[in-house]
Amino acid sequence: GFPRTLGQAEALDRICELDLVISLNIPFETLKDRLSARWVHPGSGRVYNMDFNPPHVHGVDDLTGEPLVQRQDDRPEAVAARLRKYKDAAKPVIELYKSRGILHSFSGTETNKIWPYVYTLLSSKIPPVLSDEEN
Repeated sequence: GFPRTLGQAEALDRICELDLVISLNIPFETLKDRLSARWVHPGSGRVYNMDFNPPHVHGVDDLTGEPLVQRQDDRPEAVAARLRKYKDAAKPVIELYKSRGILHSFSGTETNKIWPYVYTLLSSKIPPVLSDEEN
């Protein structure tokens, strides 16, 4: 997410005025498991997730047949450290937007269960885009 730090939030304030901020509260273990299951094809940047978007053949890119790699920062121990650091850095950002009354938080572990609530919020704030035929 962005902004991740108070400094980034302050920089963002200098270029625009936010009226809505969404925070997704996902359990630590869920995030760690999902990020640790991420593998990439170095040549193209294609990303696979071994749990919900695996390659057709384990460890091999679907298009090229070349091996997939796991980035150093996607290994479980690195992910855990990244998440702890993020939580500490993001806390003041969350508090800032909460104090402004623009923070909306959603909790859960599955995208398809959280998304309808996020979509409803966004739909109430953003008018629908009409195609040329509808205008």
